[in-house]
Parts: sequence; structure tokens; C-alpha cells
Amino acid sequence: MVASTVFPMTRSSQAVAYRRPSVLRSAADGRRLGLETSRGATPTGVEDHPRFFTGFLTSPQEAAAGLLAVADVAAARYYQPQLRASLDPVVTGNGDRLRFESFSGCGGVYARLDVLGPGLEGGEVGHGTTNVDVNNPLRDALSRIGTDDPLHLRVGPEELAVTTLDGPVVEKKVPLPDRWLRGFAEAQVIAAGFEQRAELPAAEAVRFLRSLHRAGTARRGAAGPGWVVPAGRGLRPTTRPVPGAVCLPGPERLAALQRVLRHATALRVYGPPGALAAAGTAAAWEVVLPGMRLTLTLSPDTARGFSGEGGVLDALATDEAGEDAELIAVLLAWEPRVDVADLAASSGLTPERVRAALVRLGTSGRVGYDTAEAAYFHRELPYDAGRVERHNPRLRSARALVAAGAVTVDGAVGTVTAEDGHAHRVRDAAGVLSCSCLWWAKYRGGRGPCKHALAVRMVRRGAAPGGDTAGREAAGQDMAGIGGGAR
Repeated sequence: MVASTVFPMTRSSQAVAYRRPSVLRSAADGRRLGLETSRGATPTGVEDHPRFFTGFLTSPQEAAAGLLAVADVAAARYYQPQLRASLDPVVTGNGDRLRFESFSGCGGVYARLDVLGPGLEGGEVGHGTTNVDVNNPLRDALSRIGTDDPLHLRVGPEELAVTTLDGPVVEKKVPLPDRWLRGFAEAQVIAAGFEQRAELPAAEAVRFLRSLHRAGTARRGAAGPGWVVPAGRGLRPTTRPVPGAVCLPGPERLAALQRVLRHATALRVYGPPGALAAAGTAAAWEVVLPGMRLTLTLSPDTARGFSGEGGVLDALATDEAGEDAELIAVLLAWEPRVDVADLAASSGLTPERVRAALVRLGTSGRVGYDTAEAAYFHRELPYDAGRVERHNPRLRSARALVAAGAVTVDGAVGTVTAEDGHAHRVRDAAGVLSCSCLWWAKYRGGRGPCKHALAVRMVRRGAAPGGDTAGREAAGQDMAGIGGGAR
């Protein structure tokens, strides 16, 4: 594959520095949870240790369990589980809520705990995004929180620490696989196409998830996706995608929900509408808790992370979306709900162009998607998310094809000639591109466009051979991987 030959180092490390470890302490007025933050983005610019909240959690045991569930996913690899991940969660202050997010090390499970306004008391929520330290001693302490323990929460350094400490005293090296960063982008694009497919009351939710956990453990390693279908007030498993079914690939990947089951008030399931694919689809599972929500979004297959889904490629391939994204980025202000209509009115763009710009911003971690509210939200991932575009093999290869002059367009048909002389035909049917390559034959568009379709789309949008530096650099690096049906 091109990715392995051109960029053999697809995993790097980022130094994440904290003033001290996060800790749970006992005090005369209850317990105090101090979550330490790293360098992050805020409305006033980048800060070393931003502070987003100080006040009380109204449901301390539920919040502790939810935070542990997010940390569980950050530390897990559901595919090749013998390898241990070590990724600190991300926290975002959206003014009226705190969001804690993580991705599994294998890139196939996205977790988010939304602590909403009713779950917070006695303090204002700030704005910004950074990493948060969740270490092993803290995990042990959180697991022992009782129902009657008042819990004071501080997200960010103490006031004293800001003025008296000179530099960080705790530093971690966080591994950052490119596919993990790309997964953040793909997960929000896929989730934006979901609709609610089922809702279970508390008792049914607990019964179903506990039975599912046992079934998932027994089924671990079985081939093919699983499915569930609404039945009365609950869900029942099925072996095929019957009408109304929701895909559940790798039920063992919902294990983190076990942390919060006894606190659940409802379970909601989200998935794509319309026709069902026998090969499986992504889905989101949301447990409703007092004053908060915990959501796990699963990729279509245990061995298939979000990074290869291709949902962001069209947005990355157009200069118009890039220019629109720069404009929309100026209008974002860590809103908990990004309103497309309001942005369209403020920017003068059409709603369609605003949505494309939001997808583009998602590729750099600047927006996420909340399925419960069917809305985007603003955040700024504390990583070099520009690698998402640079290390996307299909996008690089498509630009290389354009830069090499390998693309010709004649009406509804485009021809892409590989370095070995083999020609691929790309056809346009009402805006949907198909290709004669092996990639398209295998996935039929289910994992985004192939590199040939992307190259044709670029040419139709006005990209010229050798017309941009990125394309010329890609041409020199990628032509060895252009032939055949590879990504």
C-alpha cells in the first residue's frame, strides 16, 4: 500500500504536560476531584493549562462511572486486544456543558460523556479544549465513590498553581496513530447521517445490555456483523439485516457501558436510515444518565476502524470547502450546538456549503457531532490534526494522479491512466461516481470514493495538472502506488 511505502512512520508521540497528576481528595465538605489539563485552545488563544470549571457534580457516582467508561475506551484495543493503548481523554468546555471524549487505540470505538447543565452546579463552564489526565490511581479512587458523597469538580489547575508553580511537573508521551486522528474526523461525518432507531426504558436497557454482554463474550471472534431489531419495549438479536434492524458489530465493544448500567434511565440507539447493508454499518449507543449522556459509536466491523471509511474525502478534495471552512471557523465560538441555518445567514453561504465546510473542519478536529441533539458542536483537538489530510493515502494518490496529468474527462466519463498504462473508467450518474477499479468493485462506494473517482472530481472542479505544490509533491512520492485497485 502507498501509505506504508511513502510514510512508514504512521505513529508518533506527543508530549502532554500537566502541572500535577489528577487526584481525588477527601475534604471536610466532601470529596474534591481535580482533573488536570494540558496545553489547549481557548477563546483567548492557546493556554498551557486552561481552567474550564469549578463547582459540584449533582450526580457524583454517575459522573465518576461515566468518566471511567470514557477512560476505559481510551485505554482499550478491541481489535488485537493484546496491545495496550494509552490515550488521554479530551475535555471541551462548551459554556453550558463539559464533554469528555476518547477513541480506542484500534480506532473502532468513539466514546463521549456529555455532562449537561443539570449535572453541574455552583460554577460557570468555560470554553476550550485540551487533554485531561486520567491516571490509574485516579481510576481506582473514582471506582470507590459512593452515592452519598458530595463531589466538588475542578477541571483545570487550582488558582494557587497558576501563580506559584514554574512549569509542568508531570509529562506523558501519548502515542498518536494517524488512523486514530483520522477516526475523529470520520466518526463525526458518519454520525451526522444517523437517526434515532430505538429507545428503551431503564429496566429494558439494563436487561438487554447485560444479556448482550454475555452473548458478545461468547460470540467474540465470530465472522460478520450482528444485528438487533426493536421488539416491544426492548431489542432482540437477529442474524441478518431485516427491516428495522440496527447493526451491532462486535457487541463486546459496548463493554464500557457496563460501568453506568445501574444508573441508566434510558438507552437510545442511532443508525443510518434507509436500506440496510449486509456488510454492516456504524451505529451509536447512548445511555441516558441523570444530568448527562454517555455515547459509544462503533465502526462497521471490529477489525475496521473509522479511519478508512472515506466520508471526509470529498470535502478534503475541494478548494471551495477549504475556503468556506476558513470563513466558518471564524464564526465558531465553542457553541454546544452549531446551527447550520445561523451560520449560513452569518456567512452568506448556502446551508449545503456550510455543511461541507463543517465536514472540512471536522477533519482537523474542530467540530464534532452530537447524535442526541442532531447538531454539530465546536471543539479544537489538541493535536497536529493536519496529519489527517497529509497521511490519507487515497487523497494523496488522487492528487498525484491529477498532478501527473493522468486524468481526462469526456462528458459523464472520466479516464484515469495509471503508471503501468492501465486505464480506469469513472462514470457519473446523477452526481454519484462509480469506477471500474477493484476498490470500487469491492466496496461499491460503501467506504467513500476511490482515488480514481477523487481525481476525476478534482479535475471537474478545476484542478490542473501540476497546478499545486501539494499535488506535485504527492506525484513524486506516490506514483509507485497508483496502479491497480489499491486505495
